[in-house]
Amino acid sequence: MTAPTVHIVGAGLSGLAAAVRLAGAGERVVVYESAGHAGGRCRTFHDRTLGRDIDNGNHLIMSGNKAALDYLARIGAEDALTGPAEAAYPFVDVRTGRRWRVRINNGLFPSWIFDPCARVPETGVLNYLKAAGIAFARADQTVADLVDKGDPLYKRFWEPLTLAVLNTTPDIGQARLLWSVIRETFALGGGASRPLAAKEGLGPAFIDPALRFLAKHGAVVRFNTRVRAVGFDGARVSSLDLGEETVALGAGESVILAVPPSRLKQLLPDLDPPDDDASILNVHYRTNAPVPLAALGDAPFIGMLSSDAHWCFVRGDVVSLTVSASHAIGMDDVPNEKAARDMWRETQIALDIGDTSFDAVRVIRERRATPDQSPAAVAKRLKPATRWSNLTLAGDHTDTGVPATIEGSIRSGDRAAAMVLERRNAA
Repeated sequence: MTAPTVHIVGAGLSGLAAAVRLAGAGERVVVYESAGHAGGRCRTFHDRTLGRDIDNGNHLIMSGNKAALDYLARIGAEDALTGPAEAAYPFVDVRTGRRWRVRINNGLFPSWIFDPCARVPETGVLNYLKAAGIAFARADQTVADLVDKGDPLYKRFWEPLTLAVLNTTPDIGQARLLWSVIRETFALGGGASRPLAAKEGLGPAFIDPALRFLAKHGAVVRFNTRVRAVGFDGARVSSLDLGEETVALGAGESVILAVPPSRLKQLLPDLDPPDDDASILNVHYRTNAPVPLAALGDAPFIGMLSSDAHWCFVRGDVVSLTVSASHAIGMDDVPNEKAARDMWRETQIALDIGDTSFDAVRVIRERRATPDQSPAAVAKRLKPATRWSNLTLAGDHTDTGVPATIEGSIRSGDRAAAMVLERRNAA
């Protein structure tokens, strides 16, 4: 007798995380992906303009991101990340040229806020204590509701952190969601706060090893296969419509919908998840000379202030810039050529590379990079359980308790898989 199948719709990171967890537990798994590749918004591809493999967007992992690190260990990619030995975050003010590093000490006591050489310039202990109220934020409060815009920490810490973590500005982003990250990283000291990045790209770290793991454990991934509709029989999913094929679900079979909110609304119109229209702009340059890494130190990036770009990453001869929340700060309307030209001037300052130029450039606009993470939108996050007995939701837009990040995506997939296993064991 054939074991019941778990059908997973979507091979983004949340779908892969669920599939890995289930296949590793001995479940029969089939994944349906409409694209010809896995990874969704977390992937590496070969760009013909640059002649290089690049990520569709830049991502940092924190050493306190337990779900992400456990996932990498599960798929055999524990060594796929790189980062400094200490929790050090380099920054540069592009307008003034001033540079500093925020260095988080190990241990629970935050001695770094007492050290002028480790904390944000022109701040004192009181600045950090005044912002402690974010730990007690209400669900309806934004970051800007709790942090004084006139405080030097606002522009040099809270704004960059909110942009990076919530992909929106402090006056929009929910404070409680931002605190969930601080609670699991900075609040635990440097051991949980080291910034990590994929050595060879997101695909080689998070996606390719997962596909190999799934193949080894007998899971099937069907690319270029779009689930057009979900059929129901009373309180359970009974079929998946693939267009020219209908997959009938037998007794004991389950479905995990690991798709973005916009797609989820198409499949299940009765649901009302947050909108997924928060965008990110990434610009990738191939330089004509080796890029000195002195400005980065041991970190895989440098934060940029007083500039259009927010984050600068370097891998080989490719310099990659990220503009978080490009929809909220007017960068979605800037022509590609102008954005690339203006931000390269910022990059020359940030990396201290003088007149170094670039041979090729690729601009990538991720129009649906993340869901809305305002208080009103966070209140709309859906629980993984649904009113259908064999249907579970996954995705960084679901109610994970953390922002829409790699960590949030993996947590959602893990949780969806756990619910399927619980139902199986209870049957």
